[in-house]
Amino acid sequence: MRILLIEDDNEAAAYMAKGLREAGHVVDHAATGTDGLFLATSERWDAMVVDRMLPGIDGLAIIQAIRADGNTTPVLVLSALGKVDDRVRGLKAGGDDYLVKPYAFAELLARIEALARRVSAAQPETRLKVEDLEMDLLARTVQRGGQTIDLQPREFRLLEYLMRYAGQVVTRTMLLENVWEYHFDPQTNLIDVHISRLRQKVDKDFDPPLIHTVRGAGYTLRAAR
Repeated sequence: MRILLIEDDNEAAAYMAKGLREAGHVVDHAATGTDGLFLATSERWDAMVVDRMLPGIDGLAIIQAIRADGNTTPVLVLSALGKVDDRVRGLKAGGDDYLVKPYAFAELLARIEALARRVSAAQPETRLKVEDLEMDLLARTVQRGGQTIDLQPREFRLLEYLMRYAGQVVTRTMLLENVWEYHFDPQTNLIDVHISRLRQKVDKDFDPPLIHTVRGAGYTLRAAR
């Protein structure tokens, strides 16, 4: 996720940012309310962590401003103010969750990722993208490098599954169950044949190759390392 952290305590912000980056997220930091509001309204974020007490513009004022502008990015409010009235005020201002200081980083991370899952569930993906490979799930089209790739229905389902799990190893069993809806191994080279055909269409005339065999495990779709 791309996360905006608005926190005036630079030491606390550095600790949070380090932990979030180690968890695989991209983090930008603003140390004042003014800078935070500018970043919040000028760029797209997957989640925001906003301290309530900030120099320049109060954290709740930032949240109210972005909500008034129609911005629905999930926001976790951080505050040393932990009374019920304070938490209610933070949520009524437009915050999606409220975490009282001091807090454990593990809880902070879990709350941010829970907010992101909630948004993903409410807004199903309609497009998938890995490097220059793009799939439109509504139009049922695939392009790579701007060129349209014609796929058969089963090839489309196979590629969709690989793209949804991009960077991860997808086993033969996973493919049989989720692409072919087989709950047994037909003991054929069915998957190998389809993967080969897919490579001819997705990788043959493009660089770098995206579909890789992981010996003894399955396949993965990712850029070459």
